[in-house]
Amino acid sequence: MKRILSTTMLTVGALVAALGLPAGAAHADTTPRVDLRMLVVSDGGPSTDAIAAELDVAGTPYTEIDLTEANRPVIDAELLADTVDGRPRAKYQAVVLPSDNPFAAGSAEMAALVAYEQTYGIPQVDAYTYARPEAGLKYPVEGGYAGSLDGVRAEVTDAGLAGPFGYLDGAVPFEDNSPAVGESYAYLSTPVAGADFTPYVDAAIPGTSRRGSLVGEYRHDGRRELVVTFVYNQYQQQFRLLARGIVEWMTGGVHLGASRNYFAVHVDDVFAADNRWNTGLNCTPGDVDCPDGAGTPDPIRMTPEDVTYAADWQDSRGFTLDMAYNGAGSVEHRGANGGADPLADKFLADRTAFRWISHTYTHAFLGCEQDTTAVPWRCATEADGGTRWVSRTTIGDEIAINRVWGENAGLPLENDELVTGEHSGMKVLPQQSEDNPNLALALDDTGIAWLGSDNSREPQQRQVGPSTTVPRYPMNVFYNAGRAAEQVDEYNWIYTSRAQGGSGICEDNPATSTCLTEPLDPATGYADYIVPLETDTALGHVLANDPKPHFIHQSNLAEDRIAYPVLDGVLTGYDALFAADTPMVNLRMKDIGAELRRRAAWQAALSQVTGYRIGDTVTVEAPDGIAVTATMPTGTTLAGTAFGEAYAGERSGWTPSAGTPLTLDLPPSVSPSTTAGTGSATVTDPAPDTYVPEGTREPAAD
Repeated sequence: MKRILSTTMLTVGALVAALGLPAGAAHADTTPRVDLRMLVVSDGGPSTDAIAAELDVAGTPYTEIDLTEANRPVIDAELLADTVDGRPRAKYQAVVLPSDNPFAAGSAEMAALVAYEQTYGIPQVDAYTYARPEAGLKYPVEGGYAGSLDGVRAEVTDAGLAGPFGYLDGAVPFEDNSPAVGESYAYLSTPVAGADFTPYVDAAIPGTSRRGSLVGEYRHDGRRELVVTFVYNQYQQQFRLLARGIVEWMTGGVHLGASRNYFAVHVDDVFAADNRWNTGLNCTPGDVDCPDGAGTPDPIRMTPEDVTYAADWQDSRGFTLDMAYNGAGSVEHRGANGGADPLADKFLADRTAFRWISHTYTHAFLGCEQDTTAVPWRCATEADGGTRWVSRTTIGDEIAINRVWGENAGLPLENDELVTGEHSGMKVLPQQSEDNPNLALALDDTGIAWLGSDNSREPQQRQVGPSTTVPRYPMNVFYNAGRAAEQVDEYNWIYTSRAQGGSGICEDNPATSTCLTEPLDPATGYADYIVPLETDTALGHVLANDPKPHFIHQSNLAEDRIAYPVLDGVLTGYDALFAADTPMVNLRMKDIGAELRRRAAWQAALSQVTGYRIGDTVTVEAPDGIAVTATMPTGTTLAGTAFGEAYAGERSGWTPSAGTPLTLDLPPSVSPSTTAGTGSATVTDPAPDTYVPEGTREPAAD
């Protein structure tokens, strides 16, 4: 089907009239206002959804039009532009389309978009398009490639590194998570002769010495398009690596919202000991998952040598661990060992090397009183059938005594942070369907503002009395494993079928758990399967602008020190992907909580936020008390002071709003991403040789 934008030539005068600009605006010395909002036109495919998800997480406002909805708005001049106070206004600073032209031939909507982009200099992202001359590229059959890129290493070109993808170190590896599943379909091609096309990301064309574009900029007819020729979803690493650059390209680095790469790791149960998984009993003696009398506990506890290793590891990686401690663990150890506790002595000698979080004094369960005569446990009840709750006094003592112990030991604490043992006190399904009502009271008594929670149970931040939760990702490195063989044995028990000798938990819960095809090898399963899987999962969180911390346990830093291969995998993998000006951000718990809370407030207020650019000035209006988040070029100032903080070659951060407009001055050296047309733009039919046969114009299904 031939792509026809208009059956007649449109002069600039016609464009101005169509867009509702005042007479003579194309030639007047009136700089247009460009609103800091995106237009995302979706066809329900994963690629436009991925870009929308990136904007959501960053807090960047956009309007979405779903082409599959019958009652959707029509894209016309009125939707795209108008006049405010006599000044022409572009309502969107960029347009995202599912392909270079998702409309039928002769579409008035595509003609309106073309006119809009030409008149205001609005960039267009083709989220996933077929390689064809209309997009500045040769057809794949002309010496290119169409097919899978699973496991391929793409590269950012010199132009990409000098431009929107300069935060990367160069490599863009494509995932290959399963040899049985095609994950990344792509078109690799080279520019058509005479096209003004600049590849930003490319890969080798199989069977040739040439490289084909995967992401590139096509300039034509007074328009700029970012042409993406591979399919992706919001979770795939290749998209996560490029997402920032896509937004950078379409905004010129001037937009509301911000993105960083975060990683924090909490180590629970420090000073205490964790009971060990019993490979014969398939449970953990001493814990509630084992029937009473089923074996003798065999605890795992760090040694002074493990502390030295942890401190040296931190120094070598430039990374700080957060130690969540239980003071009673040391007190009990001294009591049983004539007053000696070399582990605590070493930790306290090196206390300033780490960050510290109170994890309650004894690690007691602070929800309902547990009846462990049954497996799984259940809540004990009062005579009237009501739940028997751990008391306010008991909870308060667990918090206060641990705090005093830490202060006396000289730990550098933030006294308003707390992680309860097993995140207890908060609801635990299915046994405990609500919070212990005494928890909020005790948190108020002890001044706790930030409370760790389990992201696998409660991914959303919420209030518990005076405290705001900080959801934490559990790493699938088990608390009851100090050795790799124990980890693999328990992993096999959980993730294999009954026929394979496992528990069958994965069979009983197919919606949340997938069975292994066969048990992992006890000798190699940890390094070959679990470590790569957990590394990819954690790195995925890092690349998703997600500040939530991860948590492991002190047992994982002892004996075989099984946590380090995963942590090293995340840090080494990150270093290989990103430039030095895009460091991993390692925050403590209360700062993570504050970041999450600011984001929630910003998202709730976004419908009341207005941001726009006129020339080199950006104005943002937000409700009183809402912190504004934005990304701007280096050199941007606010009231004469440098705006934000440096990250990924730009400036970004949070700025409090007092209900009055914020005015940011962009550096004059930065070219506007959106400027008025020059008065010479025209839209004509494509040349006859750009005809695309029916059945080849749309991207192939993944």
